[in-house]
Amino acid sequence: MIEAVGEYYTRFNANLGGPFETSVESGRVLEDARRDMAVMLGADPGEIVFGANMTTLTFHASRALTRDLGPGDEILVTRIDHDGNVAPWLLAAEDRGVTVRHADIDVESCTVDIDDFAAKLSDRTRIAAFNWASNGAGTISDVEAMTRLAREAGAISYVDGVQFAPHGPMDLHAVGCDFVACSAYKFFGPHVGVLYGRRELLEQIRPYKVRPAHDEPPGSWETGTINLEGIAGTAAAARYMVEIGAEAITAYERTLTARLIQGLDSIAGVTQYGSRDLDRRVPTVVFTVAGRTPAKVSAALARDDIFVWDGNYYALELMERLGLEAKGGAVRVGAVHYNTTAEIDAFLEAIAAIAR
Repeated sequence: MIEAVGEYYTRFNANLGGPFETSVESGRVLEDARRDMAVMLGADPGEIVFGANMTTLTFHASRALTRDLGPGDEILVTRIDHDGNVAPWLLAAEDRGVTVRHADIDVESCTVDIDDFAAKLSDRTRIAAFNWASNGAGTISDVEAMTRLAREAGAISYVDGVQFAPHGPMDLHAVGCDFVACSAYKFFGPHVGVLYGRRELLEQIRPYKVRPAHDEPPGSWETGTINLEGIAGTAAAARYMVEIGAEAITAYERTLTARLIQGLDSIAGVTQYGSRDLDRRVPTVVFTVAGRTPAKVSAALARDDIFVWDGNYYALELMERLGLEAKGGAVRVGAVHYNTTAEIDAFLEAIAAIAR
């Protein structure tokens, strides 16, 4: 990835649309990146949009998707999503006079209550926004079922795929999602946002753009001068993920997840949140330690060169629903495919020492 970014800066580094070599090559870099991301996501190159990050892309998409909505229309969000897939819809709804409904979660498993989700869909629902995996609990949503329910209600599905993308296979055409947003930095690329949009919708919906920009998607959905050096790095990261294979990543990380959740459950004073079902989670785990604030736990781990997060990680709805927001949230630890069981064990030993 680093080499791809460096190569772009040293060999190409020009804006698009010119007849000269560096501009032509920059166009090739962009088209190659669309192809590489399409292979990773199970989509077509013409359905791949690049932007600053997932949140910015979602704000942009929310304006376009709600352009023609008004009073009487509804948007459905969930109590578990990252605020990047909640706040854009709340603000767009406020601008348009649209009603927002919230699908609740099962507090024990930290997964979307699928029955409540279905009950809150109606013939007035225009958009259903939900995640593939929770960045706040590591649990996996039943995306295929939720997408199907949204489609049956006549609603567009908008899926936050950020937390799932580094951990499992994503075949967007098979699942049937309308829009899926993810962030390249999560799958070891630069800070670039990627938006998949079903081709018919990219063509039908009018995005906000400057007048001289492309009228045809996916370019019409990309505002201003895009981050071509970052997109070159994103393509390299996507190729890396495909080369390793999502199934191989999932299988290996499953062993790390089992060791992590079992180890935390064995430590007195530690409370872990979310499903223990390995089929329903990625190796991202949140917990609290009795008598220690999450900030103090993360600071103590940092002194041992173990890097974890504390707080709400923008999963504000989830932390409020679990009653943790006013207490400083929770500690979040996440493993990926380059971590080892020895690292998991060192982390667990450090937590046991803190709990004592």
